[in-house]
Amino acid sequence: MDRDACGIGFVADGAGRTGRELVDRALEGLCRLRHRGAVDADARTGDGAGLLVPIPTRFIAREIGATDREAARLGVAMVFGRGDDGDTRSAIAEACAAESIRVVAWREVPAEPTALGARGRSTMPRMLQAILEPPDGASARESERLALRARRRVEREARARGAQLYVASLSFRTITYKALVAADQLAAFYPDLRDPAFEAWFAIFHQRYSTNTSPTWERAQPFRMLCHNGEINTIAGNVHRMRGREGRLGFPDASDEELYSPVLDEDGSDSAMLDESVELLSREGPGGGRDIRHAVAMLVPAAWESDPDLSEEVRAFYRWHESLVEPWDGPAALVFTDGFAVGAALDRNGLRPLRYALCEDGFVACASEAGAVDTSGHGSVRRGKLGPGEMMLLDPRAGGLQRDPVARVARQRPYATWLGAHRVAGSAGRPDPSVPTDLQRRQVAHAYTREDLSLALRPAASSGKEPTLSMGDDAPIAPFSEHRRPLANHFKQRFAQVTNPAMDHLRERSVMSLRVLLGPRDPILWERPEAAGLVEYPTFLLLGSPDGDRLDATWAASHGPGGLRAAVHRLGENAVEASRRGAYILVVTDEAAGPDRCSIPSLLAAGAVNASLLRAGLRSRTSIVVQADDAHDSHHLACLVAVGAEAVHPRLALQTAASLGSNGDGEGTAAMLRFAGAMEEGVLKILAKLGISCLDSYRGGQAFDLLGLGAEVVQTCFPGAASPIGGIGFERIAMDQLERHAEAFGPQTAPLPNPGFVKFHRGGEHHASNPDVVRALHRVVDPGLERLRSTAAGDDGDGEADDVRDRPALYRRFSQLVESRPPSAPRDLLDLQPVGPPIAVDEVEPASAILRRFSTGAISHGAISKEAHETLAIAMNRIGGRSNTGEGGEDPVRYRTEANSRIKQVASGRFGVTPEYCAFADELQIKIAQGSKPGEGGQLPGHKVTEEIARLRHTQPGVALISPAPHHDIYSIEDLAQLVFDLKQVNPVAEVSVKLVAEIGVGTVAAGVAKGLAEIVHIAGADGGTGASPLGSIKNAGLPWEIGLAETQRALVESGLRGRVRLRADGGMKTGRDVLVAALLGADEYAFGTAALLAEGCIMVRTCHLDTCPVGIATQRPDLRSKFAGTSEMVAAYLEAVADEV
Repeated sequence: MDRDACGIGFVADGAGRTGRELVDRALEGLCRLRHRGAVDADARTGDGAGLLVPIPTRFIAREIGATDREAARLGVAMVFGRGDDGDTRSAIAEACAAESIRVVAWREVPAEPTALGARGRSTMPRMLQAILEPPDGASARESERLALRARRRVEREARARGAQLYVASLSFRTITYKALVAADQLAAFYPDLRDPAFEAWFAIFHQRYSTNTSPTWERAQPFRMLCHNGEINTIAGNVHRMRGREGRLGFPDASDEELYSPVLDEDGSDSAMLDESVELLSREGPGGGRDIRHAVAMLVPAAWESDPDLSEEVRAFYRWHESLVEPWDGPAALVFTDGFAVGAALDRNGLRPLRYALCEDGFVACASEAGAVDTSGHGSVRRGKLGPGEMMLLDPRAGGLQRDPVARVARQRPYATWLGAHRVAGSAGRPDPSVPTDLQRRQVAHAYTREDLSLALRPAASSGKEPTLSMGDDAPIAPFSEHRRPLANHFKQRFAQVTNPAMDHLRERSVMSLRVLLGPRDPILWERPEAAGLVEYPTFLLLGSPDGDRLDATWAASHGPGGLRAAVHRLGENAVEASRRGAYILVVTDEAAGPDRCSIPSLLAAGAVNASLLRAGLRSRTSIVVQADDAHDSHHLACLVAVGAEAVHPRLALQTAASLGSNGDGEGTAAMLRFAGAMEEGVLKILAKLGISCLDSYRGGQAFDLLGLGAEVVQTCFPGAASPIGGIGFERIAMDQLERHAEAFGPQTAPLPNPGFVKFHRGGEHHASNPDVVRALHRVVDPGLERLRSTAAGDDGDGEADDVRDRPALYRRFSQLVESRPPSAPRDLLDLQPVGPPIAVDEVEPASAILRRFSTGAISHGAISKEAHETLAIAMNRIGGRSNTGEGGEDPVRYRTEANSRIKQVASGRFGVTPEYCAFADELQIKIAQGSKPGEGGQLPGHKVTEEIARLRHTQPGVALISPAPHHDIYSIEDLAQLVFDLKQVNPVAEVSVKLVAEIGVGTVAAGVAKGLAEIVHIAGADGGTGASPLGSIKNAGLPWEIGLAETQRALVESGLRGRVRLRADGGMKTGRDVLVAALLGADEYAFGTAALLAEGCIMVRTCHLDTCPVGIATQRPDLRSKFAGTSEMVAAYLEAVADEV
């Protein structure tokens, strides 16, 4: 996992005049961006900085004793080596010789290790420069192509030998100087950069801020052709698609294809892989590769689909190129060069800054921040900034500065004509509202439940929207369930947090696209009219039966559980065979399912076909369409696309929607269309959580974490996907399928089951906050206990005798009830092991100190009533803990009272955030993500926005308040560091915490937060409570806190940053054992949300979002608020009991 955000820029002379000043200005600009980088735990080692410049001819000539004229045609390889020096030199020489390039000299690069920090010195490679002579008669572009091929040979040989060798650059035009340093250490480390003879006409610079646990020399930037500020959100899909092109890149010779396999170094960062892709496109192919403008524009396109201001030529350019390659979407600010020209570009969202200064004498500066480069002495200055999708280019050979470089490239080919001749418009199909007679039978066979119909499908079919619920997910995770779970429940959506922003799919719809293209893709190096010959659909969701070669995704029920594994492998083999026969659209369908045949879960089927085609090198020739009866919600549909499907026909879900709306003429058709619209909206939201704009970039990226699937299943169907706890295999999945099949196709069709995955009912799925647990907790905090303390035995009505009427005994009963539950979360399978003999209680941390580690969850005044909110605050202040305002501010009248919340949250909507609010905090919490809906903003229904709530949030009554998914001042890790700094200026004595949600990779994000100087990293679990969240997010996004906390602890320890921060965890904690498990996994502090509400009287009705809470907690209605009976003593009593247990 490598995530970074940085400072970048370039300086250049518009006439291409070489001079020393350019290098000095570049070094100055780099130093002025130092604050956009970070340093390691040793406080000196930077995350990386570097310069990319034209080869300094005069300097090289002097160093090797050549004339300037002789040196002008020479190239340089900048090599980092850690092995035997002789081996390094021979590897370079042999690779170059294979391309008719001769090594004419070697140079050991002078370096000053004293300029490095401890980590930088301990990992410092030996730096060598090979001085290269091109083949006689080779043109400049041909020489660069040969240089690239030589470097690929070196890298292939190094991988084969396991050699530690890295080629920072190998070119006849440019050279890269980079190191594991901070910006102001680069010139001190490389004396070359201070030499008066080291001159350039342009210089690209980069300062890195990495959240990688161990920043490396190799990942410092610039790379060979570009540097990048941001993160390629789509990188998983891009890598998948590039892998699918291997062996079919478009070379006429198979040996060339082999040279570029693998096409990307997947151990590199996302920026490095983008650099490799630009390099391939601009160095290889007919005519020596594409122009650098062309390569960057086709990989990082503007949002052309909905931009009315684009010319038809430019629109056709982008539309034709989507036939070849999917977008590499950011956030991305790029500075790039091919040695002939230098330029800058922003991706379609424009969420990274690039500001430029154009001087009267032709001097040009472009950087992440205005003023980074001093322009004095260059005449009058015109300043500006690049906008979303914009590019600028400086090419002295073609007249200097180009403000419309893409338009110039677009005019070079008749792309519109090519599209008109070859592109085919496809239709999503006509909905058929007829309801089949075997509807219920098929619903039972394909894992539908009564909750699916009532809570998900009916709202989608009637209103065109996915449902909103409350109070989070307290059911067991899928692998621990006592009831059969659909396979999609094992897939957990991933999301963006801190290092890259999520998107607002409502407000940024114009840059998003669900369009798909079906058919065989041309090799990426080709450029011919026929590449446009694909079928274009406006959406991935098909309403009618798709056309194509059909693959049967069922197996004979008589073959039993063992039949599924064989059927999955056979399905993959059939896909490969069909593709080799020339099939270019494969329809994976379970339409043959019936009394004798059982369907393969569509995710297994689609994943197996995709993986098999990839392994066979056929993926780019073939499109996959899935016709599935088990896909009935947006999460399942998104997962199908994520495992490789281009399009999906959710046949049974559409028929079910028609049946739910078939009470009038045309209503069935309308219901199907509303359902389809809701599904498309849901998939857009899932893409937006990751900051991904285009479905084409999401496809095949496996942007999910697997929870409870075994290694064989993962390797066969989802290779490369993360499955942190292992889990079930083909046999268990087959048994569940066969049981459903038997119930559906038995003598009498079973009714739809109601396992209670969402809402608790007796005999259904276990829920952590079930009525027995709620009642037991209420007894613990019963305010009458102090008055009714008695030793008399009695019966309280539940069949159990109370031998005492004291709180400790009742708490023990509550704790035992919680801990004896069926396994529901990873912590339930962990045993606490003693490290030695027991010690006396007075030798351990006292309960009063443990209470200071406790806080409440972030619950807003708005989600809950004034009375309930103040009760929590008073209770926490009395026991020495901290209450959390949640998102929505706090009434100033509370600030100087014991009702003041010590943690004040700063969320993306900034509701209620004022200087005074911040000033009365002991801790300011930046909410990046929320456990119940990570990647989305907070949500307060309009009927809960009363006059009082509107006053506190500085908004209007009755208007629903939906916070944006990202903080619009946090688009990167350095932006977060800036907000931490700003909050400390408002309140210098307050600590700053950052709230994240558990997912694979959260540890690397936490490392970046630690570098940003926050004091507390808060890891929330996916089972966190909520006042209002989409059902699909509650059930399907994020991981348990145990997984995220363990990863965060490990990442911080490995990076040496653990001592800088405290860790806090939350998510379904109820007992002292939960606290101990969290402590053993690394947590210093512990937050209680749902449990704290239970302690003040919540009865888990789950109507928080409806404003109808019968106990006056989650409501703003005066009539219901009057029923609130909770007290601060009740909350304090509960948490004191937890601390005593610990």
